[in-house]
Amino acid sequence: MSDAQQPSAPQLGAVSNPCLSRVELRISCRSLLDQDTLSKSDPCVLLLMQENGQWVEVERTEVIKRCLNPVFCKVFTIDYYFEEVQKLRFEVYDINTSLYNAPQEDDFLGATECTLGQIVSHKKITKALFLKHGKHAGKSSITVSAEELSGNSDYVELHFSARKLDDKDLFSKSDPFLEIHKIEDDSSLQLIHRTEVIKNNLNPIWTPFTVSINSLCSGDHEKPIKFVVWDWDSNGKPDLIGEFSSTFKEMLGARDGKQVQWDCVNSKYKVKRKNYKNSGIVMLTQCKIQKVYTFLDYIMGGCQIQFTVAIDFTASNGDPKNSCSLHYIHPYQPNEYLKALVSVGEICQDYDSDKLFPAFGFGARIPPNYHVSHDFPLRLNLENPICEGIQGVVEAYQSCLPQLQLYGPTNIAPIINKVAKFASEEENTKHASQYFILLILTDGVVTDMADTREAIVRASHLPMAIIIVGIGNADFTDMQILDGDDGVLRSPRGELALHDIVQFVPFRDFKNASPAALAKSVLAEVPKQVVEHYSSKRIEPRSPCVNSCQSLPSHSL
Repeated sequence: MSDAQQPSAPQLGAVSNPCLSRVELRISCRSLLDQDTLSKSDPCVLLLMQENGQWVEVERTEVIKRCLNPVFCKVFTIDYYFEEVQKLRFEVYDINTSLYNAPQEDDFLGATECTLGQIVSHKKITKALFLKHGKHAGKSSITVSAEELSGNSDYVELHFSARKLDDKDLFSKSDPFLEIHKIEDDSSLQLIHRTEVIKNNLNPIWTPFTVSINSLCSGDHEKPIKFVVWDWDSNGKPDLIGEFSSTFKEMLGARDGKQVQWDCVNSKYKVKRKNYKNSGIVMLTQCKIQKVYTFLDYIMGGCQIQFTVAIDFTASNGDPKNSCSLHYIHPYQPNEYLKALVSVGEICQDYDSDKLFPAFGFGARIPPNYHVSHDFPLRLNLENPICEGIQGVVEAYQSCLPQLQLYGPTNIAPIINKVAKFASEEENTKHASQYFILLILTDGVVTDMADTREAIVRASHLPMAIIIVGIGNADFTDMQILDGDDGVLRSPRGELALHDIVQFVPFRDFKNASPAALAKSVLAEVPKQVVEHYSSKRIEPRSPCVNSCQSLPSHSL
């Protein structure tokens, strides 16, 4: 039972589609391989989905310390499409360092593959784990349980504490943690949440957490819910302090500043001890229902997508007059910069009412003094970087090319900081009115990586997303660091990004695909990022009817 890694709270909100089903997956394992010499493995499960023939990590569970039969409380919430074969892969690792590091092959405990359709059709599926080359991982297995998120997809924030818990330790006090289980129709228990461990404390106050009402009681407010308080032990086998049952209807009594409490009872003590009352009291001090908002709620409430473009004009692109240059303007065929700009921009412009887009360049010497700039307006008007529509951006790009001296280096932190400055002004308004998307088109590896990481981590606290498209055939391996898909990005000082706000793709992967394929790839995460940001800030969308009575906001840049 983990005291090292806390499961993240479920994300409040998702893209809404009336024809779309969303499914929650819960994971447990049995008889995992023991890879540690002096203790047991510390397992974590990675969920991967197949995209364009490649396995891409979607999420991962928390790490459970010293446990070969883990029951994870991290919930995987994914979209289910009846008309698609959605291939899933579950990989189990023994995590010896940070959860966010890429697991090594020697920590591999096994994997299995199946489709989402197979899981939802059975509701619960158990599959054997296999090592490399199809070798069976002993008796190891993984169980995946599925539950559809129905209409009641709101969440509830719960604040639990306890007092006068039994002391289970000889030389110190108990280390209590609380588990919440839903009681299924067949009387089996489904773990819903596990709190953190409060060390050496008989009067713990656990960190507030958020779960979906659907997970807690399947929308039935009178469905039994079981609560168990444990004393954590370093050997991985906790000691039972006590337990009790309740319903969501009863828990709702903790609204409006009121409190609900229960006797925490150990059934063995109740039988053996004549005057036994309880093993402590557990209190619910707050039960607050949180409305779940979707991307469309924010957009229909007047939130504008403010789209900004930044284009790489470093010398590695080649002389624009040469037909081999990435910036060569062919009379009949748009270059890769233009293709990427138009395909992404045409999607974003639908969410920006004034169709006025700031457009910048970086890495060139600019007139009249020909000093190197990393954030100059494409129109070469330092007072006004705004272009009218995507076509205006195209024209500004083509017009400025003959006037520039391509130079270097490839520094993108300045342009990120420029857009972040305007996003920070929006942040101070405490309204969901403008969300900023910065599209960076570059042909090379970033040369100010430390400053860029720092800028991205700071920007992750703002209403802002960054899309980076790699143009040409350079080695973009280092660029994957900026994309948080393989783990949370850290600044050079070690600060973690609040959200993953960067999406990187090489344009060459879409050379033979339609423009819509590139736009879909780089913009797919934006709705989730919008909802994640505003939900984490507890910012609600404005009412559509209120928004219709107001004038549309003008571009803040």
